[in-house]
This record gives sequence, C-alpha cells and structure tokens, in this order.
Amino acid sequence: MDAPRKKYIIGNWKMNFTPGEASLYLNKLSTRIQPTRKVQVVLAPSIVSLQSLSLQVNRRQFKLATQNFYWRDYGAFTGEVALTQLRGFVGYAIIGHSERRYLFNETEKDIAQKVAAAIRNGITPVLCIGETALERKDGETSAAIYSQLTSGLHEVSKEDIDKVIIAYEPVWAISSNKNAKPATPIDIVEAEHFIRKHIAKLYGKEASEAISILYGGSVNKNTAAGYLEIEGIDGLLIGGASLIADQFCAIVEIAKGVKDERQY
Repeated sequence: MDAPRKKYIIGNWKMNFTPGEASLYLNKLSTRIQPTRKVQVVLAPSIVSLQSLSLQVNRRQFKLATQNFYWRDYGAFTGEVALTQLRGFVGYAIIGHSERRYLFNETEKDIAQKVAAAIRNGITPVLCIGETALERKDGETSAAIYSQLTSGLHEVSKEDIDKVIIAYEPVWAISSNKNAKPATPIDIVEAEHFIRKHIAKLYGKEASEAISILYGGSVNKNTAAGYLEIEGIDGLLIGGASLIADQFCAIVEIAKGVKDERQY
C-alpha cells in the first residue's frame, strides 16, 4: 500500500530574529519537535541567518527555506542573492508571497522566473497565490487565483509540476493585515477545488491529484486542526504563530495527529 500524503508545516519568520536569536530559537524548537516521516517541518528564517542555521540544523528534523532571492543565477545585481548561492543551505523557496507582490511590487513575470529558477537549482518552490479583500468584494476571487496560478507556472513543464507546492494565502486573511479575518473551511475548499481543476487542465488529472496545496492566513494552534482536516489541504504556511515556540510546536503535533486517507 502506498504511503499517506505528507503534511507540510512551513514557518515563515519574515523580518524577525537576529542570527543569534534565530539560533537560540532553532535550538528551542529542536528540543520539542521530534522528526516524523508524516510531517515535513520547514523553517524560513531571514536570509542573514540561513548559513549559520544550515550548520546547526538537524536535517532529519527540519528543512530550511529562503523567503526571497533573485531569479538570475549570477551577475552584476548589487544587493541580490541567487539560488546558486543558497544551494546546500535551503531545500525550499517561498515565492509570490503577498508581501512581495504588494509591498515590493514583484510582477507575475518576476514570480514565474523565480519558480523556474528554483526548479533548475533543485529547490522546491512554494508558490503563494491569493486574492485581496477588494478582489474578493468585487467577485474577482477566481480571476485573481487563476491569473496568479497560470502566470506563476508559466515556465513549468509537465515533467516538473510535481516539484512545485502551491500555498493558497488569501491576502484578507493574513494576520499582519489589520482587517484580517480567518478564512472559513468553505472559502478554502472552494479555492483548493479551483486550483486543482486548473492544474488538471494544464498538466493532467494525475498532476492535479498529486500536487500539494497548503493554506496560509491567521493560522494558530486553535485553528490549525480545522484547516489540516480539510480534504485536499496538505499543510500550512504560518507567519506570526511560527515565531512563538508553544504555538508552532503545538501546530506540528496537531499535523502529526491528523488522519489522511488519501494516497500518493
């Protein structure tokens, strides 16, 4: 019998923790989270902490992700960091996060090129997509998700689609948004079905069923179980709660206990 689908718990630390603080926090997590094949725990520290944490981390316990990078592999790009420089440090890359889209004006072309760069460098892209509050209010949720999904995957071949993770992250539900409100299971199920339907159109039914889809937006230990129990949701992308050891460890334990009858 095939193994159950793996759950992903990704902690996005954003612009928090000095390298020293990050090291202490990783040590705290390492004493409380035991490795398991069922749940892949991924930590995304600030880029200045990646090298030191890569030497400290137990890779059976945690994988590391970069929050950002430039899609070129080398060149005269002052201040930027390429994935060629991060190979060996990270196994995952967060791409298309709403803060990169709306605060730093990353374009759909930028995001597509980043996804392609991750794949050619052997790093798993976590492509974030999701509508804003205004798009939702105007009935444009499907159009926004479709545009971000198809443009983000524009350079991904049928042979490489299994190397991509999708994170549905409605902007209106992110806790850093002062008007945030949690998404309901119905909201998430509708988005998950929509994403899989269009993956099927682009890459086939098998790819649609196999691709991992995560949810992100105001996730904490009180809401995590409800999200993880939604059929078709394969894990969580966590912001604020990933900075609090009690919260993050509790979410990982919840993920370990969630039953998933679906198979690869």
